[in-house]
Amino acid sequence: MPDPPDPGVAPRTWLCPDPADRVRAVDMEERLRPFRRASFVALGTALVVSGHWIGWWTLLPLALAILGFRVVDRHLPTAPRPERTIASAWVLAELAIAGSIALTGGPRSPAVAWLVIPLVTLPARFNSRAVGAGVALVWVLLLATTVGVDPGYAARHPEAIVMPAALLAAVALLSSALMNSDLEHRSSAVIDPLTGMLNRHALQTRIAELTQQAAILHEPVALVVGDLDHFKAVNDTHGHAAGDAVLRDVAYRLRKALRAHDLAYRLGGEEFLVILAGARPQYAAAVAETLRTAVAGAPAAGLDVTMSFGVSASEPGCFAYDAVFAAADQALYEAKEAGRDRVRVAAGPALAGLLAA
Repeated sequence: MPDPPDPGVAPRTWLCPDPADRVRAVDMEERLRPFRRASFVALGTALVVSGHWIGWWTLLPLALAILGFRVVDRHLPTAPRPERTIASAWVLAELAIAGSIALTGGPRSPAVAWLVIPLVTLPARFNSRAVGAGVALVWVLLLATTVGVDPGYAARHPEAIVMPAALLAAVALLSSALMNSDLEHRSSAVIDPLTGMLNRHALQTRIAELTQQAAILHEPVALVVGDLDHFKAVNDTHGHAAGDAVLRDVAYRLRKALRAHDLAYRLGGEEFLVILAGARPQYAAAVAETLRTAVAGAPAAGLDVTMSFGVSASEPGCFAYDAVFAAADQALYEAKEAGRDRVRVAAGPALAGLLAA
């Protein structure tokens, strides 16, 4: 399999402009999955019970939605940009409900209010811009399934459209407020407050996902471990405030140089970790060199600093994090010993021995 595209080529998606947003979207999708299934059961039961009066065709959109979500759930662990898969699933749910509304009388349908069900989950996954787009889409579906199905009734009873539209907007606003409050508390658990990078807690969740993904795709996973050179001297000479400013600037440069789906973590102090899913050692070394140049190319917070990097990668289909990290950490030590401000790649035989241990 060819190496991934160059770090500067793959754009960050508007759904998840920051890698942390992508972690949030995937995490919430996992949390919502069992409740979504229970919701399908509740909706299906309501349709079956009401089938005698509203018809049985309403079960068809629900069945298609369930089938679509099964495909989405299977594809999500291997999707390079999982937020697009999640967004597609969300749109599919709204379309299924819209289909049921159209089949049960349009503006007269008792299922009009069901459009709010997927909408209430949107702020849990995405930012306010995506929520706004989602509300606009649901309004379009509301108009299409009411005015579009029975314009005469809609003209005589505009309240049948205005009231659900107001309900959709109110639920989106209230859900966003609640989620923003929750995110402030959750972010403190997975985001390093100084640099804005993901922390060790977030890393543990990602390791489990990568292990499964590597086995499914039979791909390698590369780790790039970086450490600022002579950082203690920065703190001793210029003070800890200057050291913190350097760390923030360096973290920004690392994130800016990476692809949207390459996650960077602050392990502690001046040590950072970058995970490159699907990357081989040669490509990971090129990424590390790009990062090294980004740090050394200009003063960070007004100070000249450099960074050393160690690189290692797993065998295809077998990602043992502890072993790969140990090899990358050893390569970092060798970069330091060789004079700093350079990249070293773990030797193949040494890595194979670690994996076999």
